[in-house]
Amino acid sequence: MIVERLGLRDFRNYTEADLVLHPGANVLVGSNGQGKTNLAEAIAYLATLGSHRVPTDAPLVREGQDAAYVRALLAHGTRKITVEAQINRQGSNRTRIGGSPVKPAELPRYTHVVLFAPEDLQIVRGDPAARRRFSDQLLVQLIPRMSAVLADYDRVLKQRNALLKSARARGIRGDQLSTLDVWDDKLVALGSEIIAERRRLAADLADPVAAAYTAIAGADHDPYLEWVGSFPDGETEVSGPGAERARIAEGFRIALADQRSAELERAVTLVGPHRDDLLLKIRGLPVRGYASHGESWSVALALRLASAELLRVDSASGDPILILDDVFAELDAQRRTRLAGLAADYEQVIVTAAVEQDVPDRLAGTLVRIEAGRILADDTSDAPDPVDPGEDADDV
Repeated sequence: MIVERLGLRDFRNYTEADLVLHPGANVLVGSNGQGKTNLAEAIAYLATLGSHRVPTDAPLVREGQDAAYVRALLAHGTRKITVEAQINRQGSNRTRIGGSPVKPAELPRYTHVVLFAPEDLQIVRGDPAARRRFSDQLLVQLIPRMSAVLADYDRVLKQRNALLKSARARGIRGDQLSTLDVWDDKLVALGSEIIAERRRLAADLADPVAAAYTAIAGADHDPYLEWVGSFPDGETEVSGPGAERARIAEGFRIALADQRSAELERAVTLVGPHRDDLLLKIRGLPVRGYASHGESWSVALALRLASAELLRVDSASGDPILILDDVFAELDAQRRTRLAGLAADYEQVIVTAAVEQDVPDRLAGTLVRIEAGRILADDTSDAPDPVDPGEDADDV
């Protein structure tokens, strides 16, 4: 799969943009703060329904505007399709595929992207929220319906926390708060599905991460990953396809009951997938706190390359689009060369760099220069028709 053309309107620092892209390597060059990463971010948004830089959508909308528009022309082999998103500063976003309105959760079915950026170092060195975010964005691409499950869980969690705060303010004890049981049922149903899918994802990533780490680092440090939950599974013996999820649900209910008094006192939900963490190890030690800078980069790169491999195997429409956003300046010469060798194998690679010379020769390709939200040099020969993000924008 490749992006043939990207159109933007009022996205980040772009009033309007029309970018032509090609198979193979595409190199976007410009000084820091000019808008290279914004182009990469827009493409990735269509695949993950979120940004790799900010947790909410509002910062994606250009200052003074109510909405941003992203439209991409995708080629899946000989088949071409247009995907569009209207990102609203407030309220729900609106999306279309092939000109027809669809739910936002449908976009990842058609757009597969893996983006690696300097911020990814926080996946291995930062707090658990960064690792949850990495996993959940990949889950949305692999299992698009998980977008709705994750959104529903967040909504139920907020409503349950609001009820806990209200109960604390009114001095209500746990045995007097029967409405909490209703929210517990919803939280358990949604949360158990999220936990089960995250565990399955970690298991699927294990071998590709190990292979990618060895290829990047040039050494086998026995990388390991697993989800660490905020409660143990239940012990009821169950068999069949839903056995693990049933045990998770049982353990979740027990944990909520055990924590009821503490939750009412603190007015916050203390157990659930929003409290879980993805444990990453090399050489038997946690990456966070023990790995060197180079080892941490290798783990972060391995996670992204393993993600790309899963998407490649899972998709019938070809390779995912691989985006390397300002990463080569952060890597030593050996890791640059190894990463370039691995990336060059993908159908389309988009590289951003402040200095053209930072990009390895293996990824030298179509060059585009970016300055102050403007595309200065773009090879438009044999390009598809322009993608106009303003066309029927109000109907997106």
